[in-house]
Amino acid sequence: MSDNVGLSTPRGSGTSGYVQRNLAHLKPRDRAAPYSTKDLDHLKHRQRQPDKEILEHDRKREVEVKVFELRDQLEDEGVDEDEIDKRCDVLRKELQAKMNKGGRDAAPRKQLKAHQVHELADAKIKESERLRNALKISKDYEEGSHWKRQEERLRKAAERESSTQKEEQ
Repeated sequence: MSDNVGLSTPRGSGTSGYVQRNLAHLKPRDRAAPYSTKDLDHLKHRQRQPDKEILEHDRKREVEVKVFELRDQLEDEGVDEDEIDKRCDVLRKELQAKMNKGGRDAAPRKQLKAHQVHELADAKIKESERLRNALKISKDYEEGSHWKRQEERLRKAAERESSTQKEEQ
């Protein structure tokens, strides 16, 4: 063997002596910290904001699905084409008015699928808002602010104490 790589002789090893490199070996990265300890703002949780246009498109699509179902049902019943168009237009206007009013169906909340990320984000924001209102948490609340206020009070008390000691001397 050359360059002291592998076995000195393949005899008795049960191998051919062919040397391969280890493809599973991961090279160590640079030794720097994976995150900056100075700037921790980016580590705070930021809620994903839903895309309003996609939500609007899905609501319009729901309306059109219901209109299409009505059209399909009326065509199966053999209703005249003009009558079908009139009924579909009436239903479409009614559903759009209900959608614009903001009153979604009073049915219980439907389970959202994992691929409906914008609907999930919207539902999560509404849920967080309800919880925040129930617990009477202000909108400008910052996580950990209680400890900051407590540290400020302790610092002010220490400053007052040091100033009174200076005055006594």
